Amino acid sequence: MSPLQIGILGCIALLVLLTASMPVAFAMAVVGFIGFALIRSPEAAMSMISMDVYQTFSSYDLTVIPLFVFMGQIAFHAGISRRLFDAAYHWLGALPGGLAMASVGACTAFGAICGSGPATAATMASVALPEMKRYNYDMELGCGAVAAGGSLGMLIPPSVVFIVYAIMTQQSIGKLFISGIVPGILIAFLFCLTIYINCRRRPHLGPAGPRFGMREKLMSLRGISETLILFLLVIGGMFMGLFSPTQAASIGAAGSIVIALCKGRWTLKMLIQSLKETVRTSCMVMIIVTGAVIFGHFLAVTRIPYELASFLAGLPVPGWMVIGLIILFYLIAGCFIDALGLILLTIPIFYPVVMQLGYDPIWFGVIIVIVTQMGVISPPVGVCVYVVSGIERDVPLQTIFRGAFPFLLALVIAAALLIAFPQICLFLPNMVQ
Repeated sequence: MSPLQIGILGCIALLVLLTASMPVAFAMAVVGFIGFALIRSPEAAMSMISMDVYQTFSSYDLTVIPLFVFMGQIAFHAGISRRLFDAAYHWLGALPGGLAMASVGACTAFGAICGSGPATAATMASVALPEMKRYNYDMELGCGAVAAGGSLGMLIPPSVVFIVYAIMTQQSIGKLFISGIVPGILIAFLFCLTIYINCRRRPHLGPAGPRFGMREKLMSLRGISETLILFLLVIGGMFMGLFSPTQAASIGAAGSIVIALCKGRWTLKMLIQSLKETVRTSCMVMIIVTGAVIFGHFLAVTRIPYELASFLAGLPVPGWMVIGLIILFYLIAGCFIDALGLILLTIPIFYPVVMQLGYDPIWFGVIIVIVTQMGVISPPVGVCVYVVSGIERDVPLQTIFRGAFPFLLALVIAAALLIAFPQICLFLPNMVQ
């Protein structure tokens, strides 16, 4: 068989393994290793896999992942999530659906120090859902808002997905981080608008809460000061070119420790728990990256990415139609494959296509993250929905998926706006040298 035929069979085998519920990292590694051995030789495959494992786990660029995860863990245990929600509640709680809007606002702010969608959803579900129950909110709306708001952790910097995309495509981590700021705020606004419209039409979904005076509102802003300081240190420092992403992650982690100490929340138990979660999450991401690198080397020798790029670029249709087909693929595949695994699996295939069509790689990264955001709140593998369901066990899973559906429409609108006006996500990174 030709390398191209082996590559096609390898992709089919990968889909079979994923359908059989084999972890995506091991499925990619197994198919990549066997396929590479068939095309080259078993000795070459052994050399390739040992080199890929070593280079991934010793990569300096990937050190940003455990540092940012550690920053988010310390911030969570320091009680920052509760203070963010309280601040958002003081400003938005009196509106129809105000508690749900406050959850989205708090998710947006917490995403700025977390970097993970499921972690953001889990954190805010434990904080916001009891309050919504107390004010007789419809749990379909409440759980859907928290699951959708949690997905913003994938887009708001520092984002683990952006880090992995940057490493896979050799793009600037700093520019990708900065490119997610305005789209993240735009999507948060669209989510809040979705809640407001639904609650105006059906007031029983989210009754308005008590009104707070201006003095109380201003006092509540003290709750966002820690997040603002960390965000300005990390993202502001990178924007001004004061330090690299790895240095920014180190400063962010150190800053979260200082905040925990100042708040009197620093304990040995908290440190051990934060370190355990950091190691678990970081190893999971790095193993998935390793599997993707192995599978990517297999695809490279089959020449599938290059053949596909040439075929799609040569189609007698406008480039935006090709981009539309790629986005449609991500929309469908995102319903069945984890977001990080999907990006690692497909970037080696679609990235050459996008580059050959002349599109901006930073813009494409933002679009892909937004599209995969849809996947984390869509059945059957909506991981953020499962996270919220695990915390709020009284609400049926299908009810949460139903509550998340209106937010899918908001994400579609956001993606359409970014496709029509790419400068929404590009004007800030273009200012960075």
